Amino acid sequence: MDRLSLLGILLVLGAIFGGQMVDGGQLDTLLNGAAAIIVFGGTLGAGLLQFSLPEARRAVHMLSWVFSPPALNFAQGAEKLVGWSMQSRRFGLIGLERQAELEQDLFLRKGLQLIADGVEKETIRDIMEIELNIREQRDLQAARVFESMGGYAPTIGIIGAVLGLIHVMSNLADPETLGSGIATAFVATVYGVGIANLVLLPIAGKLRSIIHLRYQYHEMMLEGFLSVVQGHNPAAIRLRLESYLK
Repeated sequence: MDRLSLLGILLVLGAIFGGQMVDGGQLDTLLNGAAAIIVFGGTLGAGLLQFSLPEARRAVHMLSWVFSPPALNFAQGAEKLVGWSMQSRRFGLIGLERQAELEQDLFLRKGLQLIADGVEKETIRDIMEIELNIREQRDLQAARVFESMGGYAPTIGIIGAVLGLIHVMSNLADPETLGSGIATAFVATVYGVGIANLVLLPIAGKLRSIIHLRYQYHEMMLEGFLSVVQGHNPAAIRLRLESYLK
């Protein structure tokens, strides 16, 4: 689990609820069912309206990356390439077929299989770059699901505030309903602004960072694959990949 993400959530909750208590407020004043339905339901609905079902599913799947991002060890990846290079020089490119079967990363498995099948260097580059770019575009589009909902949430919070004020204005003759109406108005605004700036937008930003990092990792591995196909010696491959390790 990503401890930094967990620490961020704890700081967010501590800042909000701690500040509320220090100011003399009660925690239950931040709990309002009507406001939650308006903001959370409206934000989710707006997001689903904008994106397709596959994009929404991909976004839900990638949500786990916030706490458990894909393992991307650049140094270990470079050592893998050096090892594959040594093996190919010893047993030939066909010797990498077994490594392809053992590899868990689907992108790397495909690259190793193409090498073992004797595919030309430029063809490997074309095939792998297409897959790399399409995967990045799909992942970024999934991250935009959270970014877009982060844009909708404050506006829907304002809608909830207006609805609360309408409720207040329509029941001025009944003082008992004024408190709940005003609470809905203000709490809806807090929910909208809070979920956007403390949850949805940070999630979108973190996913984009992970996506770009994964793209760089696979770009490095592709460069290594091409070096293996060209028959470069392991030391030269390690030197070529040093810029990715800094």
